[in-house]
Amino acid sequence: MNPNVLYPVLWLVLAVVLAIAEAATVQLVSIWFALGAAITALLSLTGLPPAIQFACFVLISCVALLLSRPLAHRLLGAKKQKTNADAVVGMEGIVTEPIDNLHEQGRVLVNGLSWSARSAGGEAIEKDQTVRVEKIDGVKLIVRKLSV
Repeated sequence: MNPNVLYPVLWLVLAVVLAIAEAATVQLVSIWFALGAAITALLSLTGLPPAIQFACFVLISCVALLLSRPLAHRLLGAKKQKTNADAVVGMEGIVTEPIDNLHEQGRVLVNGLSWSARSAGGEAIEKDQTVRVEKIDGVKLIVRKLSV
């Protein structure tokens, strides 16, 4: 096959493969390289040597990435929803339902809110005991009984 026809076809195939890879992902991953390959396919029609074609592909892809990635990240990036849940870590609370890790039971009242709770050490903690929140695991507080 004539190199003047072969290289544009190879670049177009690469562009299509990268576009399919982009479509198969949830985030922007290879769109810049697909764009670089598509533009390089057009440039290769001029008969540029393969090394220059590759350099064009790398340059176009990098420029497209550098120019659009921050904007795309800002526009499409997941918005982090800040919560005050972490504020309860270190606070004290009262056990309102006995905590039993084995039976996955227990509730604690902390800062006016009732939380599902588990014991940090695995021990059972009786109702009306005072506990300190060690950490949050999902929607459960991990608590430790305070010494009396």
